[in-house]
Amino acid sequence: MLDQGAAPPAEDPRGRNPRPAAGLGSRLMRRKPVGQLVSEGGQGEGGQLRRSLGMWQLTMISIGATLGTGIFVVLGEAVPDAGPAVTISFVIAGLTALFSALSYAELAGTIPVAGSSYSYTYATLGELIAWICGWCLILEYGVSVAAVAVGWGQYLNELLDGTIGVTIPDALSAPPGDGGIFNLPALLVVLLAMAFLLGGARESARANTIMVGVKIAALVLFCGVAFQGISAGNYAPFMPMGMAGVSAAGATLFFSYIGFDAASTAGEEAKNPQKDLPRAIMLSLIIVTVLYVLVAAVAVGAMPWQKFEGSEAALAGIMKDVTGQSFWAVLLAAGAVVAIASVVLTVLYGQTRILFAMSRDGLVPKVFSKVNPKTGTPRANTVIVSLFCGVLAAAIPLGQLADATSIGTLFAFALVNVAVVVLRRTQPDIKRSFRVPLSPLVPAIGFGLCIWMMGSLDAITWTVFGVWMAIGLVFYFGYGMSRSRLAREDQAPVEK
Repeated sequence: MLDQGAAPPAEDPRGRNPRPAAGLGSRLMRRKPVGQLVSEGGQGEGGQLRRSLGMWQLTMISIGATLGTGIFVVLGEAVPDAGPAVTISFVIAGLTALFSALSYAELAGTIPVAGSSYSYTYATLGELIAWICGWCLILEYGVSVAAVAVGWGQYLNELLDGTIGVTIPDALSAPPGDGGIFNLPALLVVLLAMAFLLGGARESARANTIMVGVKIAALVLFCGVAFQGISAGNYAPFMPMGMAGVSAAGATLFFSYIGFDAASTAGEEAKNPQKDLPRAIMLSLIIVTVLYVLVAAVAVGAMPWQKFEGSEAALAGIMKDVTGQSFWAVLLAAGAVVAIASVVLTVLYGQTRILFAMSRDGLVPKVFSKVNPKTGTPRANTVIVSLFCGVLAAAIPLGQLADATSIGTLFAFALVNVAVVVLRRTQPDIKRSFRVPLSPLVPAIGFGLCIWMMGSLDAITWTVFGVWMAIGLVFYFGYGMSRSRLAREDQAPVEK
């Protein structure tokens, strides 16, 4: 298959077929053939990624990256916007994720590679759009790791207070702007996740599976205990901020649903990615949505919604208020510490694999695609990304991080919905292990919902997004456009 963005070669009398310089538009729209993307699977600088993950482990990666973020961390940010109707916000965010998840499932089964939506758009929409999507994913994953790590420190303090009666001082457990100097716990949990990832994908998946089991048990325990404290009066008024508040909360909570995207980044380490990735994506989304809605409904019934503001460890506080004992709150805090660590581990994994794919394509430096032959992991990539995310988590407040993640996620998901429709038209006969029903209607709805939720985010978030995109474009035109593998292939002479 010829790259659709490349100009046809022209013969010359010296026996070579040098490619003429393509116009700027053609260079920006050059696409990477699906066959080439798939054939490069696992290949890195100096080694290969290892195919060691089955469907159960892929599902656990999805759940690990998703379950816990919205409930344990961001609930305190979303309830003040939506009130008791935060349950509707979770449903809206879940439905928005579902439409995009269907598109992800089709593309993950068709193009099972580490780059996720970056690679999907590279095969369908061209290099510039792929770069923009990849740049959004860097924002989505990197900032998400930092946001979740911030909340981990809050629950760690709850656990320490309930067990040994001490807490980490605010100066060392909160970022500047939130009353602290440096969020040390946030940095520590990122470094802990880094240590697991350096051991290998299989070892990290095993640790994640154990942590996912703990987090599900903790949430079921919360529902059982907090249900006793539900008061019907806490559900009124149900929608104090109107539909605008529900929509704003849904946009904030959407960043809790990026787990299935993390599963798609494991395409080059899955044993049977064509079949297992679509199944893992859909199964994980169903499980986490049900648990999110259930826990949120119990939480707002057990505590007046006005008390959620400023609380980053709301569930532990509810347990303590309902029972009058600190034991249950300590138990939940312990579960939350494990649960949030699982989110950090799996999302950090996704970030490293996306950069791995972009580096292999030449759009970012080669250091990100170097693979350690002993462990089969991109070691330098993992260390660099972990240190960056750890410092970010230690220095930036939670609310700003969550909204920045949401807008990057929504934009990338919108592009995936477009990519499904484009690939259906350009390559209708390619083998697909899963097909989006009612296409192009379902992808169109998914695209529209993503754009609608992006519009619900505030002006500051859009400003941050605009600045991030501007930086990304400068980097692409100054570095990636001329160094991409497709650019080098276009410039290389073709022998007769």
